[in-house]
Amino acid sequence: MAALPETMKAIKTRYKGVAEIEPAAKFPCKPDQLPDTYILIKTSHVALNPTDWKHIDFLGPPNHTVGCDVCGTVVAVGAKVTKAYKPGDRAAGAAHGVKLGCPEKGAFGEYALLKGDVTIKVPAGISDAEASTVGVGITTVGQALYQTLGLPWPDQSDAGVAGAAAGDAVLVYGGSTATGLFALQLAKLSGLRVLTTCSPKNFDLVKEFGADEAFDYSKGEGCSAAISAAAGGKLLYAFDCISTGASAKICADALSKTAAEGQPRPHYTSLIPLEFPRDDVKSGYTLAYTVNGEPFEFRDGKKVPDSPEDFKFGVKFWAVVEKLIAEKKLKLFPTVKEGGFEGVLQGLELLRKNKVSGQKLVYKIGSDA
Repeated sequence: MAALPETMKAIKTRYKGVAEIEPAAKFPCKPDQLPDTYILIKTSHVALNPTDWKHIDFLGPPNHTVGCDVCGTVVAVGAKVTKAYKPGDRAAGAAHGVKLGCPEKGAFGEYALLKGDVTIKVPAGISDAEASTVGVGITTVGQALYQTLGLPWPDQSDAGVAGAAAGDAVLVYGGSTATGLFALQLAKLSGLRVLTTCSPKNFDLVKEFGADEAFDYSKGEGCSAAISAAAGGKLLYAFDCISTGASAKICADALSKTAAEGQPRPHYTSLIPLEFPRDDVKSGYTLAYTVNGEPFEFRDGKKVPDSPEDFKFGVKFWAVVEKLIAEKKLKLFPTVKEGGFEGVLQGLELLRKNKVSGQKLVYKIGSDA
């Protein structure tokens, strides 16, 4: 193994609302100090998520490495990683960026740490740029559609617990977001009738990714009425990829008012905790970081306990995702931008200003395969 550096370039939080490039950040860890369930990778490409800038602006402590989605070349493998990795393999996944008390665990550095068994071993024919897009978004969709809503799995290996049948409707609110585009594809592979919302300019895009019908969210009550009608008044499942009061209201109005005898009550899940307008609807939210099965804490003192169940789910789901990608059944959609680390900061500003739709911003910050 070539000698590893003592320091590396990385993007670090400085203070509320500000992250900067640190040219000599601390190296994540030496191979002989690698946590036994982790892999160490040399970063090739990173992809951006809204959670990245939100941790900079609201949630993150200073001097922590930013970023989640990453692809690179395996340098070292922890002793308890069960996935068949060896140095030189390509791996992609989601780091826990800006994790309180773990300042080197983010993705936006020349090297990164990943929980080994909730990654994909990048299949042949898939570029590093493509693979870098599958971290947070894929995990979130998996937790929402299959772990929370209990829908049939996209490879038909598990019928789910919700009792949904082929052709049943599911609403993916915000289908033109990066997370939404993954959700549309997976819901379609699950055999469901996929309804979604977005701007009319993105109707063709969401239908290309699996939506059966698309609705203009700006129409408010008219949008929810149209969704309900399209589902015959029997919409039982909604995944909200926008997660605001307005989006929750449209979902609430679109969901079935009464569950048919023998069917579960309507179920809604979002990206963040929200006060849902209907008490008769089962509602909750997903948090992708729990997939590592480790406890963590936000800067405001909120503590999230370890979740072995989420880790077990993640191991199973990521194996399915890897297979779907290898079989070219899951479309990846990187929008590769120039600029390296400087470009990442510019991309975060675009996300912060809500100027990204129908794209997954990706930046090359190292060598790729």
